[in-house]
Amino acid sequence: MPDIVVVPIGVVRSPLTDPREAPRQPDEGAPQARIELTPEAAPAAADLRAGDRIVVLTWLDRADRATLRVRPRDDPERAETGVFSTRSQDRPNPIGLHEVTVAEVTAGVVTVAALEALDGTPVLDIKPVLTEVKQR
Repeated sequence: MPDIVVVPIGVVRSPLTDPREAPRQPDEGAPQARIELTPEAAPAAADLRAGDRIVVLTWLDRADRATLRVRPRDDPERAETGVFSTRSQDRPNPIGLHEVTVAEVTAGVVTVAALEALDGTPVLDIKPVLTEVKQR
């Protein structure tokens, strides 16, 4: 297989710094966070507006890429499950998928509500959430 090269378009800035203390999902107390875009990527955010729903793809750079099976939510009472059936950050290609609401857009920064990614997490892409066929 050929190598795949992914270039981050930005970085997450968040009060979350310790993976053990971070919420596992956005509705479990995730804070507002900023996505600081690279100068090259900043023009791509020009049409984002407060209230827009977007999907932020991140590279979970602190994940264990050798992990193939986990106990969901690190609960020792739960059976081991293959990572492709979970939202575990530990996986062969640790891509984070975060559906969030845009709170504010300023020059080179997209502020979003309830993002569970850690401070310094690389951002790979941003895509709109499509809800109606006419939006496509």
